[in-house]
Amino acid sequence: MTSTMTISIERTPLTITREGLAIQVEELSVRLPFARKPADLSEVGGFGNTRILVTETREMTQSDFDSFASNLMKSRDWLRGKGGGTGDGYFCVEVHAPGRPYLYVNPEGGDYARYVARLG
Repeated sequence: MTSTMTISIERTPLTITREGLAIQVEELSVRLPFARKPADLSEVGGFGNTRILVTETREMTQSDFDSFASNLMKSRDWLRGKGGGTGDGYFCVEVHAPGRPYLYVNPEGGDYARYVARLG
């Protein structure tokens, strides 16, 4: 028998000023550990609890998600120039596909998944 679990994470809309620009984000009610430069999903996890500020969500097919998660160091145009940090938090792209975990990606201005946290 297979069972399903649903997790609800509260999101708080915020406007954060960074370098003189107002950025609309959603702060997650949980903090997660980030892995630095993980090669694939097996290396995501770690220590610490970092504040997550979601700047955008990218929905993927299961196939696209699996391809992304199996090669996190690969250059991707849709990550270029995004991410960064503020105080105790990271600006993240939320990545999700049906039946897969949520990933929070901070490319730190680059074009690959430099810092990654996982939920689920």
